[in-house]
Amino acid sequence: MANDYYKILGVDKGATKDDIKKAFRKLAHQYHPDKQGGNEAKFKEINEAYQILSDDSKRASYDTYGSAFPGGNGGAQGQGFGGFDFSGFQGFNGTEGMEFDLGDIFGDFFGGGRGSVKRGRDISIDLEIPFAESVFGTERKVLITKTLVCSDCHGTGGKPGTKMKKCEICNGQGKVHDAKRTIFGNISTVRECSTCLGKGEVPAEKCAKCHGAGALRGQEEIKISIPAGISNGEVIRMTGRGEASPGGVAGDLYVKIHCLPHSFLKREGVNLAMNLDIKLTDALLGGEYPVETLDGKIAVKIPEGVSHGEILRVRGKGVPIDKTHRGDFLIKLNIKLPKKLSKKAQKLFEELKGEGI
Repeated sequence: MANDYYKILGVDKGATKDDIKKAFRKLAHQYHPDKQGGNEAKFKEINEAYQILSDDSKRASYDTYGSAFPGGNGGAQGQGFGGFDFSGFQGFNGTEGMEFDLGDIFGDFFGGGRGSVKRGRDISIDLEIPFAESVFGTERKVLITKTLVCSDCHGTGGKPGTKMKKCEICNGQGKVHDAKRTIFGNISTVRECSTCLGKGEVPAEKCAKCHGAGALRGQEEIKISIPAGISNGEVIRMTGRGEASPGGVAGDLYVKIHCLPHSFLKREGVNLAMNLDIKLTDALLGGEYPVETLDGKIAVKIPEGVSHGEILRVRGKGVPIDKTHRGDFLIKLNIKLPKKLSKKAQKLFEELKGEGI
């Protein structure tokens, strides 16, 4: 049975890693088996969803293939403590008030310490577009304030042209040894040096622009290509256009599209639909009406003897399916009956009635 991991955690598809982590911690605390009212099955389900959505590679595969992708649907099994996220569970049963983060302990112990993460944060934005642009596609430029790689030092944190020197924190090893007191005793762990980011060396002189950070806040204009036929609420993922991370890879930009409604047109899959009021006489004898489409005005012929609610189809005037094919334009006919009749009209209708019409 396929699992909707986003639904399980109560987040949308464009949620950031922070949003996912917050949702996980809240639900995990709520359903933890050791707590009153806990639910072990629900807890395992929540953890499985978090293991997939918190991992960039697994999340990308899940977004593409669903829970059937390799490593999904319980992919954390068989991994020991490394496949289970204990982070955020402080002070549960028998710890006598001592607070600790099991995610730190097991993450470092199995080589997955937080210091190894070099990915920038994801960014989520909302973008409104007119109905016609959602049908035919468009390009939009947006100005986003985010963390950017320093343009002077290109992320090194050093003054341009300066030499590198050995990191004094890790003594040039790129790794730092830590000792942690846990419920299992003292555990010695090795993590990446946060000062040199594992390189073992740092600039001899800091960059004046970013003060050695390698990055700084700024604005970037980003061009967003919106494909034809995009649906309301659909999310566009732009890899590497999120927050920068010096020495690592940038996060992603998620753009949630909001399609503004049209005054008289509606989407029905790949088709466009509208209602058209016609006169009773045109329904009986046929006629011709001008109709506005997204491609311009067309003349629509009403056949003789049409019924109320009947749908006329204009082929190839709907939503683009690919470069050469489009859906159809559907016209639902509403026959408008006259509220008042002149004496002449009443007489004519009485004659028609006599004819059995």
